[in-house]
Amino acid sequence: QVQLVESGGGLAQSGGSLRLSCAASGFDFSMAWMYWLRQAPGKGLEWVADIGNMGESKAYRDSVKGRFTISRDNANNLLYLEMSELKPEDTAVYYCSPYRTGGIRGQGTRVTVSA
Repeated sequence: QVQLVESGGGLAQSGGSLRLSCAASGFDFSMAWMYWLRQAPGKGLEWVADIGNMGESKAYRDSVKGRFTISRDNANNLLYLEMSELKPEDTAVYYCSPYRTGGIRGQGTRVTVSA
């Protein structure tokens, strides 16, 4: 079955950086468009970024453009999200998913950004 395991979250100061990883299994990762989503405390799930199956196409929500970079390693079924210039409003649980709606996702990794 589909398994997604996110890691790399933690506590960061405003302006700091973190690198999130997602290990995928149970489906043909190299053929899947992949998404990073997040859910801030008390808010709904929101799309953060996505990447085409070969990494040729990337898109970001406006609030993270220029600060976050999505990438993938199809040989090892890994998805990444490099986050820099972190802001307190980036505080959330981050998920990876092969669906924009996040219908199937992992347990998430928590990112907390202090002011």
